[in-house]
Amino acid sequence: MNPTAPNHSASGQVTFLGAGPGDPGLLTLRAVEALASADVLIADPQVLDVVRVHARAQVDTPLQASADEASIPADVPALRDTANLVMAAARAGKRVVRAVTGDPGLDGYVAEEMLACAAEGIVFEVVPGIAAAVGVPAYAGVPLRDAEGTDVRFIDARTADARCWAEVGASDATAVVSTSLDSVAAAAGELVSGGRKPDTPLTVTVAGTTTRQRTWTATLGSVAQVLKAAKVLPSPDGGQPVIAVVGERCAAAQRDRLSWFESKPLFGWRVLVPRTKEQAASLSDQLVSYGAVPHEVPTIAVEPPRTPQQMERAVKGLVTGRYEWIAFTSVNAVKAVREKFEEYGLDARAFAGIKVAAVGEQTAKALVAFGVKPDLVPSGEQSAAGLLEDWPPYDPVFDPIDRVFLPRADIATETLVAGLIELGWEVDDVTAYRTVRASPPPAETREAIKGGGFDAVLFTSSSTVRNLVGIAGKPHNVTVIACIGPATAKTAEEHGLRVDVMSPEPSVHKLAEALADFGAARRDAAIAAGDPVTRPSERRPGSRRRARS
Repeated sequence: MNPTAPNHSASGQVTFLGAGPGDPGLLTLRAVEALASADVLIADPQVLDVVRVHARAQVDTPLQASADEASIPADVPALRDTANLVMAAARAGKRVVRAVTGDPGLDGYVAEEMLACAAEGIVFEVVPGIAAAVGVPAYAGVPLRDAEGTDVRFIDARTADARCWAEVGASDATAVVSTSLDSVAAAAGELVSGGRKPDTPLTVTVAGTTTRQRTWTATLGSVAQVLKAAKVLPSPDGGQPVIAVVGERCAAAQRDRLSWFESKPLFGWRVLVPRTKEQAASLSDQLVSYGAVPHEVPTIAVEPPRTPQQMERAVKGLVTGRYEWIAFTSVNAVKAVREKFEEYGLDARAFAGIKVAAVGEQTAKALVAFGVKPDLVPSGEQSAAGLLEDWPPYDPVFDPIDRVFLPRADIATETLVAGLIELGWEVDDVTAYRTVRASPPPAETREAIKGGGFDAVLFTSSSTVRNLVGIAGKPHNVTVIACIGPATAKTAEEHGLRVDVMSPEPSVHKLAEALADFGAARRDAAIAAGDPVTRPSERRPGSRRRARS
């Protein structure tokens, strides 16, 4: 979509962008495109983290900065500040993205900002977003219409007058009410006063479309008691926004079958992944698909070898034709060779005539990013053993050179070296980098680990167990411990940990899948027993189930 008109002036342009109700996955493709080209990002605080990840690193965020400035008078309306920031940036020729919660077409303040742009001839465009009043019920498993159809009325409790409440109360329309947690009962009372029966079903959803989402089912007459019984009211968080859906035909009674989001096997679980963000990317994505909130904590750090001469000779040997193959057993090995290449002014062209092997898909992706397409990736298990299964034996007729360069960590790789020698190859086993224990994580993370703030920990090797306990302490006994295999499980038990989940195969993705199966079984057992579904962390002493903004 192009701006409303060609920009022939020196002014910039403004994109009024709907960021949706909270789930980052609900941003549209057009929204991501606009964010990537923004010079200035002015976002509602509720969605700043959602949109900022798609903006350039150097994007200016003046609204965030101004919120920290004590010099702003208390009586200056936020609207005027925001509008002035938008206009000033556009007048300076900047590409401005004004990101709002939900959809900009339903935000009256944003409409005023659009009119201000139009009055000055500043080019603008609108990128619609998913409105909270539509997206939140969908994530709560509450369709707003049934097969027979019914009217749907949207009400903002902050601005609704007596006539509005009376009209909706006297009708049989489904009412979608935007209000706050501590004002739900008052809104219900207004609808009853307008003519709705007290036994009319309703649902109340807080933090909709995020992994903090919670939904309660009640009636207009019982909602106050339901929220009190759930211990969410009274609460200092009572002012947070909620979406209430009211009506006999909005499927509130069918939430047990339609609640697809909150019934994910690891919904809302905080899962500790003792790996770097780069290593954990695909694993974290998988955990998110199960409803979890992954938290990456590196347990190892990578440093150059103590004696770099061996690595320097090997890289020079690549250029002079010493090797037939180079085998990469990790992303870090790729990084180490790439850095050495850059040090010598080399690039991927230095691999010409050399066969390249990668131990798995992540290592292969790192090579492709370097400009090298690997010749060999295991067709089966992604490990040294899997690589050997597919590695061809040395053939003096077809292989002019019999030597393999194996850049690795300072931890030995005897399995791969021995296997290659058995296949007839000579191996230069070179230390390309050292692995050392990482620095301790922030104090808040350490306290969460030891105090039961995490619901589960995924241990992907014995070293991750030893290093995590060494830098952060032992996980609390309410935390679910998941291990990738028997050796890792044994190490965990030696450190006094109870192992709850073990992967059926030595694969991080199978490990995540096993944890999801554990979470699903735990959830089903609670429902069958008539107990509330809780996360493991909610079992620790002093914990309390409550919705957080």
